[in-house]
Amino acid sequence: MQFTDPALSALAAVIRTGSFESAAATLSVTPSAISQRIKQLEERIGTVLIQRGQPCRATDAGLRLCRHADQVALLESALDKELGTGVAPGQGATVRIAVNADSLATWFIAALSAQSDFLFDVVVDDQDHSADLLRSGAVMAAVSSHAKPVQGCDVTPLGTLRYVATASPAYADYWFAEGVTPSALRRAPALTFNARDGLQRQWVQREVRQAVALKSHFLPSSQAFVEGAVQGLGWGMNPELLVSEPLRRAQLCAIGMNPYLDVPLYWQINRLIKKPLRGLTRAVARAAKHNLVVR
Repeated sequence: MQFTDPALSALAAVIRTGSFESAAATLSVTPSAISQRIKQLEERIGTVLIQRGQPCRATDAGLRLCRHADQVALLESALDKELGTGVAPGQGATVRIAVNADSLATWFIAALSAQSDFLFDVVVDDQDHSADLLRSGAVMAAVSSHAKPVQGCDVTPLGTLRYVATASPAYADYWFAEGVTPSALRRAPALTFNARDGLQRQWVQREVRQAVALKSHFLPSSQAFVEGAVQGLGWGMNPELLVSEPLRRAQLCAIGMNPYLDVPLYWQINRLIKKPLRGLTRAVARAAKHNLVVR
């Protein structure tokens, strides 16, 4: 069953893949057909929907239409399932979700793998900022650190992702021989995931009760972050789920008087499509229960 406007499907495909050629391959049509559909849609709407380039990007109007197309496709998929005319596993509607990198690297894949009715488009963003993607309509659901629901969304508490301030034993002996002090922290190279990562600053503020200007390497990969600590590149806040084995093997050690930092996580989902995604919500809650610290 397919009620969605082919032009809307083309728009969503271009936005998702970043090019007319990739969108054409996704929809099994020619690039010229994609171009014609987008042109006709822009003429119907009366505004530009796609900023052509490498990659192609959506305008604000294009994002709103793409959100509409995704929601309609999701509702169609749910109707197909109710009528017993559903598509094969992995061939259903695409669900766009924002997830922080550490959840993706530790527990979230288990939730996705439990759902075979959808395709997933995962956007990696910091848990403190994923709410912005929900507000803009760029994603349908998100793992967020915000307990307050974004307008139009429902919230499910998931539990706490525990981080540990870690470094290699040799690194700790060299840089923190006198303890984790403000002066030592100013000198010791830290590890930071990206510009939005504030975990190291949060922990330092609590540990030494003052803000400290950190010198830092930037490593935008959860696995590289752990390896950077193991190899003595710097110290950083690593998810306990990722470093339990290196800690057990003494490849890493916890630093500071209280090395732990707990980050509460919440599942926020657009209320308009929560019914067809209730199975996903249950899977996310189940995976979180088995992996996060639940209070």
